[in-house]
Amino acid sequence: MGRLRSDVMVGRACAFLMAAAQDRKPVGGWTHNFYRYPARFSPRFARAVILAFSNPGDTVFDPFMGGGTTLVEAAVTGRRSAGTDINPLAFFVARVKTTPLSESEITEIEQWGRALASDLKLRNSVTRPIGSTWQGYDRNISDRKTWPIRKTLELAVMHVRRLGNWRMQQFARCILLRSGQWALDCRSTIPSATQFRWRFLKFLEEMAGDAREYTQALGSGIDADENRNLLAPVCLSRSVIGVEKEEQLASHFPPALILTSPPYPGVHVLYHRWQVQGRRETPAPFWIVGSPDGNGASHYTFGDRKRRGLAPYFEILRGAFNSLARIADNNTLMVQLVAFSEPSWQLPMYLKILEEVGFREIRPTSVVNSQDARIWRAVPNRKWYADQRGVTTSSKEVILFHRLA
Repeated sequence: MGRLRSDVMVGRACAFLMAAAQDRKPVGGWTHNFYRYPARFSPRFARAVILAFSNPGDTVFDPFMGGGTTLVEAAVTGRRSAGTDINPLAFFVARVKTTPLSESEITEIEQWGRALASDLKLRNSVTRPIGSTWQGYDRNISDRKTWPIRKTLELAVMHVRRLGNWRMQQFARCILLRSGQWALDCRSTIPSATQFRWRFLKFLEEMAGDAREYTQALGSGIDADENRNLLAPVCLSRSVIGVEKEEQLASHFPPALILTSPPYPGVHVLYHRWQVQGRRETPAPFWIVGSPDGNGASHYTFGDRKRRGLAPYFEILRGAFNSLARIADNNTLMVQLVAFSEPSWQLPMYLKILEEVGFREIRPTSVVNSQDARIWRAVPNRKWYADQRGVTTSSKEVILFHRLA
């Protein structure tokens, strides 16, 4: 549809976006399955928004990039892209998913992984990380059922340094991260070490193939190497507050499109831990990727969701969108996907803050079956949400469109 030039275009795109927003197909394609990041975008929805409201060569920015879905879809459709996130785990996943690898690098990773699988024997000795940074990384994964998975992961992480550069080493850690999540996160039955090794090899094969397709998609132009470097997204591990001063992103601003999904007010999402055999949390993901984490859940969700009136949430929200208003211009469209634990008062408060920092909402009048002229969707398969009561208010997300006033 080309880059958005008027509010009318939002209305014209509604049918296209509604179909994409209601998509219930499993997440897949490109590098999207490298890790199951909580509350991730549907790639089909992200692509629909990008195609509708930007042109090839435009910049797409995601200030809460999470697992990097927006950035991947922007890159493979010929857009420049950048993203930020305060979660080191999100930064790791997004950077691995968006970093192109050469054929020789992928081949070396495959050879490393196949050789490694035969060395992952529980009788082998392991050197554990030393220092206060890593104390407690094995919390809740050292009992009778889980210790074989923990030790297998320890053995594998020891061998990552055998790979020749940081891109390959990070990719290898991501294979282990995906394997560990499969074995431990939200499972009632823990697999054996043998089953883990077979799954590791399966993920190795799948991710190597996906990495090849992604790299080829970026290098489809006449000058493949130059095209890859141009389209490779920029990922930063930082808060969006103050991003207008970020020198690494100066050439990307103002963006044509801001496409994002910020933390949901009052909704429980566990972004930085796995839940093992019930609700026992483990910080093992940070140890696997080689990144320390000393923050609690509220650090990643704009404050404790149980605080009266969610005052910390809305204070941080104001700072974040004030910075977004500073990097946008009159041609920038901001599209968000948001859910609320109590939308009756949280949605008006949310919109009021955006208005106060300089954004005005665009409400497409062409939306059918909607009382408020907004696109709402039921959230499919929300495994990360702990509430077991079935459909709740936060099981619905709304698409919000904004421009600078």
